[in-house]
Amino acid sequence: MSIKPFFPSAGALALHASTRRDFIYGLGASLGSVAFSALLAEEAKQQPLATKQVHFSNAKAKNVIFLMMEGGPSHLDTFDPKPTLKKLHLKEFVREGKQKSAMESGKRYYVQSPFRFIKAGRSGADMADNWTHLAKVADDLCFFRGCTVDSVNHPTAMYQMNCGNRFGGDPGLGAWVNYGLGSENRNLPGFVVLPEVSYPQGGAANWSNGYLPANFQGTPLRAKGSPILDLTPPAGVTEARQRKNLDLIAKLNSVHAAVHPNHDELSARMNSYELAFRMQMQVPETLDLSKEDEKTKELYGIGKDSTDSFGRKCLLARKLVENGVRFVQLYNGSWDSHDYIERAHGNLVRGVDQPIAALISDLKQRGLLESTLIVWCGEFGRTPDNGVRGGTAYGRDHNPNAMTIWFAGGGCNAGHTIGATDELGMNAVEGKAHVRDLHVTLLRLLGLDDNKLTYYHAGRFKQLSQFGGTVIKDLIA
Repeated sequence: MSIKPFFPSAGALALHASTRRDFIYGLGASLGSVAFSALLAEEAKQQPLATKQVHFSNAKAKNVIFLMMEGGPSHLDTFDPKPTLKKLHLKEFVREGKQKSAMESGKRYYVQSPFRFIKAGRSGADMADNWTHLAKVADDLCFFRGCTVDSVNHPTAMYQMNCGNRFGGDPGLGAWVNYGLGSENRNLPGFVVLPEVSYPQGGAANWSNGYLPANFQGTPLRAKGSPILDLTPPAGVTEARQRKNLDLIAKLNSVHAAVHPNHDELSARMNSYELAFRMQMQVPETLDLSKEDEKTKELYGIGKDSTDSFGRKCLLARKLVENGVRFVQLYNGSWDSHDYIERAHGNLVRGVDQPIAALISDLKQRGLLESTLIVWCGEFGRTPDNGVRGGTAYGRDHNPNAMTIWFAGGGCNAGHTIGATDELGMNAVEGKAHVRDLHVTLLRLLGLDDNKLTYYHAGRFKQLSQFGGTVIKDLIA
């Protein structure tokens, strides 16, 4: 049996030579970058919350305190006065272009605000006059009246405001921020949540890591009792003994992780063990408000029935940011005022007004307001109308087409009101922007580009805005 030699054509030789040459050149040129990339990947795996380079070096904000007023506060009864509603009060309301269905019962009426409005600060910011403390820091605030969302249901609207997606399963804002910036303190979680006793609608998915690595999920602190269970070691267990136990567990987990390299949950659990160990050293001191002087506690309203709960959250938020926590989210619920809005909103404002103003003032005098972005919002706004029960139970329905959000610190355009709603407050008509644009702007204030802050999942690169958005330039100083 003879074997015939193969003589390729000139074209095939040229193609072969070119491919081989390119391959060798590419291999030589990329060895260093491959090794470097591998080192970076390994470092990222070992230190997933290490600080990272921002996309925009001129950004001022480094931390976020997000004040979530769950239930949908009424912009018409807080920061967006509508004198026209006084003229229309209790006149029948019919939505333009909408026929009443057979399921709708009763009539709907325009409802005026029960609160008087003032012009606060040198900027002349519009505020209901029951915001007595916040009015004193009005010039530090930037109001945005142009935001719109897509849902009138609480859980889906909460998911969209917190995660960018109405249907849940996506990373929360704090998870994205920590993914983009890393954490400034390896002894504390980078994303801390201060919920109420009852979790908000949608539950813990509001601060989930979603498809990001598990290290980026929010850490909720308990509203009552010990903020974190089992933080103190059992009696008789020394630090040295804990260290030996963790070393043994880490050794066993490492063997298992080597067999399953793509399971980041195990890596996250190993990191969480180490973080919990380090937290035992720093968390008790950070969460201990008893060492704060009485003047500070009085500033936040701690000790007063109406303000004690939220005052403690605001003071704790300041301490967490001061200690390098990147994103802190505070929840205050029950803003869903379908009736008795004067009583309901009146009590709610009374509970948060002093603590929020104290937070702004305290951060400012400590030199932290410029680097800390404060955001106040709900999941949607309210309508200028509602059904009237008994002739006096005035309230408002859900409204995705108009709401007021305000910012403080972090390079926002303080002392300005951006955007406007129509004369009834039903629709945003000036500076109108979708919530995805709000998210893109929030990231920009932190020096992050939404189009570059992506994560590959389910066959495509995903981002907070879902598919891109536009920076609201007027919100940035």
